[in-house]
Amino acid sequence: MKRRPIKRTPAWLRHALLFLGAFIVGTMSLAAVFAPLLAPFDPNFINVDALLQPPSLTHLMGTDALGRDVFSRILYGGRVSLWVGFVAVGIATSIGLVLGLISGYFGRIVDEIIMRGVDVMLCFPSFFLILAVIAFLEPSLTNIMIVIGLTGWMGVARLVRAETLSIRERDYVLAARAAGAGSTRIIFRHILPNAMAPVLVSATLGVAGAILTESSLSFLGLGVQPPDASWGNMLLEGKEVLGIAWWLSVFPGLAILFTVLGYNLLGESLRDWLDPRLKQ
Repeated sequence: MKRRPIKRTPAWLRHALLFLGAFIVGTMSLAAVFAPLLAPFDPNFINVDALLQPPSLTHLMGTDALGRDVFSRILYGGRVSLWVGFVAVGIATSIGLVLGLISGYFGRIVDEIIMRGVDVMLCFPSFFLILAVIAFLEPSLTNIMIVIGLTGWMGVARLVRAETLSIRERDYVLAARAAGAGSTRIIFRHILPNAMAPVLVSATLGVAGAILTESSLSFLGLGVQPPDASWGNMLLEGKEVLGIAWWLSVFPGLAILFTVLGYNLLGESLRDWLDPRLKQ
C-alpha cells in the first residue's frame, strides 16, 4: 500500500501568507500600542451633540448612542483584546509546557496522572467551562485572562508531551544522561529548546482563540464592563441599534475578523515553515 504524500504548500504562497499575517498582526499591534497618539478623541468622552452620527471626516467610523467616537474606542479596545490574548496564552503555555515536559520525560505513573487530568479537562467544552467559572467571579479583565489561561493549557500539554517522548530517546539526550547530567539540566538544556517550534505555532494560534473568547464574553456582558471599550461590548452596544447605525457593529466586527485572520495566517505559515516534513 502506497504511503500518501504530505500535502505541501508552495514556497511562494507560504512566504506570502507569512508576510500577510505578520503585516496584519504588526499593524493591529502598533495601532493598539500607540492608541493614545492615534485616537482623535477620548474613547469615553460623551458628546450629546453627536449621537449616532455616521462615518465622516470628523468621526472616521461614526459615533455611538452616547456620541463617543467609534474609531477611538476600537483603538483602545484593541489594547484590551491583544492584552487578554497575550497574557491568557502566556498562562496556558507556561502550564502546558511544565506539565507536558514532566509527563513526557518521567513517564509511567507521572504520565498517567497528568494525562488523565488532561482527559478530564477535555471532557468539558472550554467555552462553557469559562462561562461557569466567570459566573461565580466578578467580571473583570484580570479574571478573564486568568480563567482563559487556566482552561486552555491542555492542548499545549499534549503537544509538548508528544515532542518530549520523541526527543528524550535521541542520541544527544542519551549522551547527556550517560555523562551524568541531571533530569533538570536535560529537560531545560536539551529537550525544551528542541520542543519549542510547535509550541510557538500553538501559542500564535492560541492568541486568536483567546481574542475570540474575550470578545464573546464581553458580547454576553461577562467580560470587560462599560464604559471601558472592548470589541465584544462594542458589538453588544451595536446590536441594539443595528437597523439605524450599522457602523457600530461592522467596524468592531472587522477589527476582530482581521486580527484573528492575521494570527491564524501567521500561525499556519509558521507551522509550514518550522515543520521539516513540509519542506521535503
